[in-house]
This record gives sequence, C-alpha cells and structure tokens, in this order.
Amino acid sequence: MKPVIAITAGDINGVSYEIILKTIFHPHILEICTPVLYGNVAIAKQYAQLLDEEYNTPQGVIVPDARKVQDGKVNVITCYPDDTPLSIGKSTPEAGKASLASLKRACGDLQQGLVQAIVTAPINKANIQSDEFKFSGHTEYLTHLFGQKSGSLMMMVSDALKVALVCNHVPVSKVAESISQELILHKLTILNESLKNDFTIRRPRIAVLALNPHAGDGGLIGKEEQEVIIPAVAEANKQGILTFGPYSADGFFGSGHFTHFDAILAMYHDQGLIPFKTMDMNGVNFTAGLNIIRTSPDHGVAYDLAGKNQASPQSFRNALTMALDIMKQRAMNKEINANPLPVPEPDENDIRPEFRSFSEPKSIGYKPA
Repeated sequence: MKPVIAITAGDINGVSYEIILKTIFHPHILEICTPVLYGNVAIAKQYAQLLDEEYNTPQGVIVPDARKVQDGKVNVITCYPDDTPLSIGKSTPEAGKASLASLKRACGDLQQGLVQAIVTAPINKANIQSDEFKFSGHTEYLTHLFGQKSGSLMMMVSDALKVALVCNHVPVSKVAESISQELILHKLTILNESLKNDFTIRRPRIAVLALNPHAGDGGLIGKEEQEVIIPAVAEANKQGILTFGPYSADGFFGSGHFTHFDAILAMYHDQGLIPFKTMDMNGVNFTAGLNIIRTSPDHGVAYDLAGKNQASPQSFRNALTMALDIMKQRAMNKEINANPLPVPEPDENDIRPEFRSFSEPKSIGYKPA
C-alpha cells in the first residue's frame, strides 16, 4: 500500500479547503500516496463548487477511521458536523473548533502509527485557542505531543534555501531575553541532524545570523553576539557541527553569501522568514527534530482570498511531496547506517606532517558589515 498521509483541513473559512482540493485531486497524487482528509465532505463540496471544473466534482470515500482507508482513493474522516456554519473570509469560534477537531483526530492516528506523515493546512492561531489548545501554533502543539524531551525546530524549506529559527512565535520585545547559548546550541544540533537524516547532506555547513545590527559592532550595538551567539557557535564546532558566523542578516542575504551554506539559523521569526518568503512564497514549513513527519504550506489562512478560486495550491503540493521525500530519506539513511563499518583510531604516523594540524575553515571570507 502507498504511504498514508494525514491532511488536516485547517480553518474552514480560509483557503485551506481550496488548496487541499486542488492538491489531492491532482491526477498524479493518488499514484504516489493515499491521502486522508480530516474534515468534512459536505463542506468540501461547498468549496468544490467554487473551483474550476476539474476540481468541482470531488470523488472521495468517507471512512470511519484510518484503519479503513482505501488505496487509490481520497479518503475522508468526518471530524465535525455537516451543518458546521461557514463564514467564508471571516474568523469565527466555530472555525476554531473545527480546526482543533481535525488536528486532534489526525494526531491521534499519527500517534497510533495509522498514518505515516501529517500535512497541516493553515489555522487561525487566535480562534483555535481553547482549554485544549494553548499554543502559539502547530509547531508548539506538535512538539508538546511528540517532542517533549528532544524539542523541535521550525524550518522553512525551498529550492533556494533552508532557514531555521531559534525563536518561533516570540514577540520581538522578548527575543533578546529568550535566546541563550544552550538554546542556540540545541537548535544547531537538531538542525545538523535533520540536514543529515531528512535531506541526506553528509556534512552540513550552517550559517548563524547575528541578533543586532552589524552583528553588534564589537559590543557597541548590543552584546548578545559576544556573550551568547559566538560562544554557541564555538561550542557547536567543538562538537563537530560545521557552524559559521554570526553574520549580519542584511549583508548576508543582500550579498548572496547565503548560497555558500546548506542551512541558516536565524534568531527570530521575521529575521529568517522575510528573506525566505521574498525569494519564494511556495516554500514548506517543516517541523524538524520530531520522530514524526509534519509539513505545511508557508502561508496562512488568507481570508482575503477565501472563496474566490484565487489561492495557489503550489506551497501545499510542495508540502505533501516533501513529506513523502523525507519519509524516503529517513528510511534510506536508517538502512545505510544500520551496520556501519568500525572506524579505526587515527594513527599520526600514517598522516603526512603538513596535514596533522588540519582543521575546518572558520569563515568563508565574508565579514559582517
């Protein structure tokens, strides 16, 4: 049977159903996976009527649970009633309850191993709040369920670059007090392992961005670089993680030096996501560091586009195919690393003298402005 992929329906009043329908009823999707939509067929049909002819007669099968999914078909698990009120383009309490019902049911099946990955459609982070959901987003909720010990890492992925965050959804006024040497090192460790296991990059090169303008200018414009970030970078290198920086974000992206690295660790949300989305609005939000696979499009509910048949499904399609790719990469890396050959202890007598003190380069010739 093909991989079974859970798809949460997100906010019913945004573009979620539109981008989902445009994705799962694409002719080739059923050839590569078995999608399971956690939502409601009646609401899906209401949105389908607003779409182009190729999507406006969706043929799905309602199943009672993920144990009953049918290969070769779009499966739907009902998570809320048919009469759940739609207010297209608006935030409502009912939409928040529907979003949570979909997410909880899908995560429950993920915990039981009934689905192999989860692709989450956009939610409204305000209307989903309740006694059961007191998180600032999907990443934090999934980390609570699946990564209490190891934590997680929010990573934005596109063909152009990979950007990870030290602070996810933290107010700018609290970023400086939120970062620490330990936290940065922890995020670098997760990022390094994910690049190797999820993207098969054997020796990743990671750039770290500074917090302050001009990387602090030697302490003149803030001391976080000297006191927190530089020590974290040094410790990461001691642990075998090829880490460089900190770099001033404006010059780093403006000069194109980001192309020298496999990934970038930004200190806070907008520092990393503004350049990322400027280059590509069809990227994918990937939650690294968890033992489950979760991806999502890199955009929100987009109420202004809801119901107009104007939302592009490309980011959501990329999220679905990336989930499948990561599944394959993890399986392959697990297999090839199952029985590694023993590594002999180095003998200095076997190493030419000029190479005995070799170390990795500490920079690429780029200095903060």
